[in-house]
Amino acid sequence: MKNTRTTNSVKNSIVSMLTYVVTILMGFVCQAIFLEVLNIEYNGIKGLFSNILNMLNIAELGFGSAIIYHLYKPIAEKNINQIKILVKFYRTVYHIIACVILIIGIFLLPIIPMIVGEVSVPENIRVLFFLYLLSTVVSYLLTYKRSILYADQKNYITKLFNCVFVIIRNLVQILVILITKSFTIYLIAQIILPIIENIVINIYVNSRYEYVRDLKSAENISTETKKDIITKVKGLLFHKIGSFVVTGTDNIIISMSKGLGVVTVGMYSNYYMVISQVSSLFGTIITSLTASVGNLLVEKDTEKSRSTYQSMLLLNSWIFCFCAISILCMIEPFIKIWIGNEYLLSQFVLIVLVVNMYIQGMRNTNSTFKEAAGIFYEDRYVPIIESVINVVVSLICVRIFGLAGVFIGTIASTMLLFLYSYPKFVYKKVLDGTYKEYFILHLKYLGVSLFIALITKYISNLIVFDNAFIELLGNGILCLLVPNILYLCIVRNFKEFGFYKEKIEKILKKSKKI
Repeated sequence: MKNTRTTNSVKNSIVSMLTYVVTILMGFVCQAIFLEVLNIEYNGIKGLFSNILNMLNIAELGFGSAIIYHLYKPIAEKNINQIKILVKFYRTVYHIIACVILIIGIFLLPIIPMIVGEVSVPENIRVLFFLYLLSTVVSYLLTYKRSILYADQKNYITKLFNCVFVIIRNLVQILVILITKSFTIYLIAQIILPIIENIVINIYVNSRYEYVRDLKSAENISTETKKDIITKVKGLLFHKIGSFVVTGTDNIIISMSKGLGVVTVGMYSNYYMVISQVSSLFGTIITSLTASVGNLLVEKDTEKSRSTYQSMLLLNSWIFCFCAISILCMIEPFIKIWIGNEYLLSQFVLIVLVVNMYIQGMRNTNSTFKEAAGIFYEDRYVPIIESVINVVVSLICVRIFGLAGVFIGTIASTMLLFLYSYPKFVYKKVLDGTYKEYFILHLKYLGVSLFIALITKYISNLIVFDNAFIELLGNGILCLLVPNILYLCIVRNFKEFGFYKEKIEKILKKSKKI
């Protein structure tokens, strides 16, 4: 069991990283061509509509996470009957959600121009939003069978399929932009290609898990299981709302704030694209372990689980220390080369974005254990408080600090999770640890990351380049070497690093035998 879990974790992490690299590269090429052929207003509309649709996705209520949690045990026990019951229930729920999102989206159509504000694009804003809406709705109709691959620790298969279709989708959208110069046809392609992707994945799942081909024969879900799912969904609803308000309202606040507007959304969207892609690329190393952690927690060995958490936290901190420093030192020359100097934001905004990136990235370990343990209902009110803090602080700070103020609000609200929710509901409840141990761990890694960031940035400022390509290359080498060497020197004697030492020694012994 342990070897299988480790193997699947490694596969999920490696494939996730490789597919994200391809996805990121294709995304940047497509975005550069998009901005070249169309304009910054279209980019702002894209970012704004994505935020609005994130709000509509609250209608999903967290059923996906709740049902995947319930799939861990039957898949581990090969309980085919229970798997079929859960997948059938999942399908029914997602079809209902698709209808709900469509109805809510249609009701929003009349006020969309008010949210967008004044724009000079020739297309009808309501038509553009409706196409975005359709792309979200159709995604719910065919995705339910992916849950089996995820719960069975085979998410790397989904990632491979997704990677292939991301390449195809981006190539098609690039051709559409170059040939037609039409944002409308661009969006139509965005609707059709994911449908084809989901059909292909469903065919694969049907061939590998033949028992889910025909779900008509599956029994109805038991009252007890349904009740537990609904209980978790009640908690997840609050988390969905909180997540949207904290991370999904940024573009809406920017768009509707005096002195900013949809053009600023377009400017920020470029930075967001880079930061979110880097965060997703490296964050997937941690989040891809969710199914394996769920499998581990089933064993109910709290000491082993706590030790795994501590080792994952070290890796999480190392990854996002490196990511944050790299963004801080490299994003400006990258933006200059990619789309031009006119798309640069201020240094102050960049620093706030980098701090926010590190803090959000450090949520991964806690979120992974929390989700794997099915802790959804117990802390249901925390996201509401987090949302209120985020909106209030963002609205106050945007008046004082401008664009940076929006993200100061996000940082302030996230502190509630680290200071209350994670220590109480993850470290103490799930892992049977102490508050003191939790805070020492997190403060230790925060201190290490801050120390390394200051040293790397100081060295970076000493070296001045006249050419953006040379600056990007030079800072890239600096960020690859300095943060990682310093981090290794500092943590090599940490107790948590022993886990990785042991794994490396085993790999080296095996290689010697070969």
